[in-house]
Amino acid sequence: MLTESIAALRAGDLTDPHGLLGLTEADGQPTARCWRPGAEAASVVLPDGTRVDAARLDAAGLFAATLPARPSPGGYRWRVAYPDGLTVDLADPYAFEGPLAPFDAHLDDGSRPWQRYGARPTTLDGVDGVAFAVWAPAARAVRVVGTFNDWDGRLHPLRLDPASGVWEVFVPDVADGARYKYELVTAEGELVTRADPWALAADAPPGNASRVHRSTFTWRDHSWRRRRGAHSPAAAPLSAYEVHLPSWSRRTDGTLPDYRALAEPLADHLDAIGASHVEFLPLAEHPFDGSWGYQVTGYFAPTARLGDPDGLRALIDTLHRRGFGVILDWVPAHFPRDEWALARFDGTPCYESADPDHGEIPAWGTLVFDFAKPEVREFLLSSARFWIGELHADGLRVDAVAQMLHLDRADGQSGAGQDPHGAAFVRELTETLHAEFPGVFLVAEESTSWAGVTSPVAEGGLGFDLKWNMGWSHDTLAYVGTPPAERPAVHRNLTFGLLYAFEEAFVLALSHDDAAPERGSLLSQMAGQGADALATLRALYGWTWAHPGKPLLFQGGELAQARPWDPRGSLDWALADEPAHAGVLTLVGDLNAAYRERPALWQRDARHDGFRWLDPDSAEASVLSFIRWADEAHPLICVANFSDAEREVRVGLPWLGPFHRLLDTDDPRYGGAARVPERAVAEEPTPWQDQPASTLVRLAPLSTVWLAPG
Repeated sequence: MLTESIAALRAGDLTDPHGLLGLTEADGQPTARCWRPGAEAASVVLPDGTRVDAARLDAAGLFAATLPARPSPGGYRWRVAYPDGLTVDLADPYAFEGPLAPFDAHLDDGSRPWQRYGARPTTLDGVDGVAFAVWAPAARAVRVVGTFNDWDGRLHPLRLDPASGVWEVFVPDVADGARYKYELVTAEGELVTRADPWALAADAPPGNASRVHRSTFTWRDHSWRRRRGAHSPAAAPLSAYEVHLPSWSRRTDGTLPDYRALAEPLADHLDAIGASHVEFLPLAEHPFDGSWGYQVTGYFAPTARLGDPDGLRALIDTLHRRGFGVILDWVPAHFPRDEWALARFDGTPCYESADPDHGEIPAWGTLVFDFAKPEVREFLLSSARFWIGELHADGLRVDAVAQMLHLDRADGQSGAGQDPHGAAFVRELTETLHAEFPGVFLVAEESTSWAGVTSPVAEGGLGFDLKWNMGWSHDTLAYVGTPPAERPAVHRNLTFGLLYAFEEAFVLALSHDDAAPERGSLLSQMAGQGADALATLRALYGWTWAHPGKPLLFQGGELAQARPWDPRGSLDWALADEPAHAGVLTLVGDLNAAYRERPALWQRDARHDGFRWLDPDSAEASVLSFIRWADEAHPLICVANFSDAEREVRVGLPWLGPFHRLLDTDDPRYGGAARVPERAVAEEPTPWQDQPASTLVRLAPLSTVWLAPG
């Protein structure tokens, strides 16, 4: 048996190194065995300084020393000499049994799997080190390599738990920040190297090694976290500002900013525009800048492009203490094929589906997770729990939900049928997170007509709190991109969304997808040029913030940036000094302030009784009007003129005054022409549009007006 184990150790495929190495007994005597390939001699140094020379058991580098008594695992060290004169002292990795960490899909026990897998700084028997654990069920052998062993995979083989497929070892004296990877021997005998799926930190690209990380950050956002569970997000004011952090505000020399350096400037900007939340495009580590973070390789590792993980903690903590919620984009639907990451991790389809027909998304060149495997579900659930529990996110926007629900991975349609395992995982995700983190909300980016996305799981729904209304943004931008003279023909683009607006709780996202480089900025998508395009953009914003649904605006939209978004650049901050663009910035701030203060704009967002058309049918005039209601009957009336001519229209009022113009996007404060300067409304006892009173409203070309009581 000993001979076989030594042969396996020498060959590099011993699955139980702890059974051969470390502390054991030989002929009834306490014995320590050490594996140091290439060493010339070795001895054991006991706590009292006594040295016990070791005999060579194998020419490849196996040594054994018979000890006078059995020491504790941390009570002795090896002194190893090499032919070049180098001598090293080291604690014995294989003296420490260390608890094997089998996967446990029962997430209601308070466990935190990210503290059991990956590389976890640990102290065992007074010895500081790192416990490594990784799931690789089909591997013949797993070793950890890194800066602490000169990337020599022979030195630290891991032990396999056959029941779970988890490999583990405790390596003493590994410093914080050490770089490492796993070296695996596949079932076919191929030697491959992989980054750690559970790593808490990683090299900045183009590097791809994992890093040991021990957080030393002290949170100060306790007050915020206590308050956040007071209201359901679907019945609360939520206005989000979407940010791609690497391109929000670069340093003057064009280099990437740092999480900590961005914290206060971003909070100041959120304060200026009145947003309630910031939503970050994925901040998990990813190898390809061009994916904008949506092809993730580090499911627990914040991207090192912007600093260390505690830097992200500091950013989120600052935002919370300044009063802003944080939504993180999270990507459980797919992952890239990079050979050093998750793809064929142990030489087989380990994390990905093995289905040759439905196991990838050809359009994106990515692989689909195997949602049928308990280990994969736990991995993904743990990732979501990590970003909320450890990074203090207030919400997750779950990307590409349709790809998890449907087997047709090419376009997310149901021609190939539904994926029952994907749908079951989504429901497990929403139920788990809502149970564990009261007040945290989940947003679905779901591009099909799947019913009940924001309905409770108990009622057959998916359990999300909100859903991006992608149909609304497509139709609305198509409308405002149509020249005014042609808008009567596409009038339905603005009214169709109200046929389904209350089937789900929606987010009205003018998002990164709508301002992608190939599409151009929001301003460039408006019909017309110059002042007309700016007026149309302002009218669009007035329409959006009044429309049922939570408004979301991608960075640059608040500046009316004309050039396309550059993910490798920075926003055109100088525009804030130009009156026309500064006016749009002021408008966004006023819209958010009024939105927050007027419950009619958010209290009944997903309810039919919160909305009533006044005039949806004036297509030839390109004028629309509706009324929004709150529980306390304080309405808000929105009247929009998307024609390029001044209009005067009669608008129904729910009572005979007084009403006033709360907001007009043609106001000179916003860069408008002030063609209708009066704010007062002349109410008349003339019934109109099924309302008991009415008023004549003058509308500037390409403008939106809000009327409110008082």
